[in-house]
Amino acid sequence: MFDTEDNQTDTMIAVELAPESDVQEARRSRTSTKPKQEPNYHVIIWNDEEHTYEYVIDLLTTVFKHSEHKALLITIEVDKVGRGIAWTCHKELAELKLEQVMGFGADPRMPKESNGSIRCTIEPAPE
Repeated sequence: MFDTEDNQTDTMIAVELAPESDVQEARRSRTSTKPKQEPNYHVIIWNDEEHTYEYVIDLLTTVFKHSEHKALLITIEVDKVGRGIAWTCHKELAELKLEQVMGFGADPRMPKESNGSIRCTIEPAPE
C-alpha cells in the first residue's frame, strides 16, 4: 500500500521454503562438482648387474632429490626385490622423471658393463 502522508510503501514478500529433499539434492550436486584428482603413477627403478649402489643412490638424490638415507633404502629394495618405487606422482611428472632417469647415463664405475642408464618404467599406482 502507498501511504500518502509519509511517501512510504508497505510491501510484503511471500517466501516458500524448498522441500528438504530439494535442499539435500542441491548440497549433493555442489559436492559432486569438485574436480577429480589425477591418478598417481609409480616411477620404478629395476635391478640389474650393470649399475652400482653408488650409481643408484646418486641417481635418486639427483633426479628425485631424495636424502642419502632414503636413496639407500630404495637402492636396497631394488637390489633385494628386483625393483623399487623411486617416486609417486601424477602421470605427466612421472613421464618427466622417467626421461630424466633415462638421460642420467651409464655408471662410470662400471665402464665395461654399463652401457646406459638403469632401467626405469612407470605404472599406475593402486588407489
